Amino acid sequence: MVSSEPTNSDDVSTWQVLATGPNWRVETEYCAIRWDDVVEATNRRPIWWRIPQGLLAFVDFIVGGALWGYLCASWRYAMFFLYPFLILAIIAAFSLAGGMALTRATDSSAIGALAAIGTFLLSFLAADRWVYLGLLFDDWIFARQYIRRGDPILDGRLRRVAAEIVEARRSGSADEILIVGHSLGAVLAIDLIDHAIRHGLDDQDDRPRLAFLSVGSSTLKIGLHRAAGRFRAAVERVSACRAVFWADYQARSDVMNFYRADPLPLMGLAATGSPVIRSVSIRRMIDPARYPRIRKNWYRMHCQFVRGNDRRAPYDYFMFVCGPLFAEQQVNAKEGAMQALDADGRFLVSPSPSLAGGHSTEVAKR
Repeated sequence: MVSSEPTNSDDVSTWQVLATGPNWRVETEYCAIRWDDVVEATNRRPIWWRIPQGLLAFVDFIVGGALWGYLCASWRYAMFFLYPFLILAIIAAFSLAGGMALTRATDSSAIGALAAIGTFLLSFLAADRWVYLGLLFDDWIFARQYIRRGDPILDGRLRRVAAEIVEARRSGSADEILIVGHSLGAVLAIDLIDHAIRHGLDDQDDRPRLAFLSVGSSTLKIGLHRAAGRFRAAVERVSACRAVFWADYQARSDVMNFYRADPLPLMGLAATGSPVIRSVSIRRMIDPARYPRIRKNWYRMHCQFVRGNDRRAPYDYFMFVCGPLFAEQQVNAKEGAMQALDADGRFLVSPSPSLAGGHSTEVAKR
């Protein structure tokens, strides 16, 4: 596999990837939609702003019914939601107890208050370093803002990229257009595809379908909030669109996704058969010697959906984005790409009638 240097614009980072096997060749234009600037804008906010905003998000998701929805859909995700706020409560209790003890020892409430505040801030920074507490707060702050008012910068970016996707599909410049949304990125991917539908994507029924994979998805994180009506409407349109093939990959060992959950019925939407739900084993992707070292790292397990595998497995991110089989074929095959490739990476059978014939299969992806 060979990759070019990335080129960056305000909207996307793009690079070219060439992947080859004994009897196939794939050229992929890989486009990552940028929202690093949106994330960094929140990260740069001072602690005194982030903590109250995080607590506001915590209350909002409880009052908005999301926590109850998490408990019904996945108790583990409910624990993930409560985790940062429980840590904050422990820090606050520890700091308050220390401050009160110092107040009694020095007979000075000012010294006790300063000690409590200092302990709280230092403990928060330590928790941010070791368990990414600040990142978790920023995640829920962004989720609340997305539900309540959206982000105009990000929305404009998604609209522009959606127009490019529709044009690329219309021009037929790629054999496959695949959109992968991981975690909260799956929520943004649904918005992106919804914008594409509004640009006329559904009117091009004679062309290959747009493929969409939501992996380790946070769709229900947003969709179970009562105020997320706009997002649920987008989910409904994407699910019903005939020009989109949507598959949702879930893993039991990832506490940050909703395992064995069909998102539409849980959001009160009519089932359409889309997305196709697939459960995968992260254990099968990782070297057995390494797996015990990472299995308790929530973040590492969650990110395996968009990392390279140590072993051949039915789910393989790079086989989806750089491999010779279409995403829909891999989703529908019980063993994924392994079903069509031997141990050396050679096609056992031609992947599709449109690519049949000859000893060299060439595919262009975007």
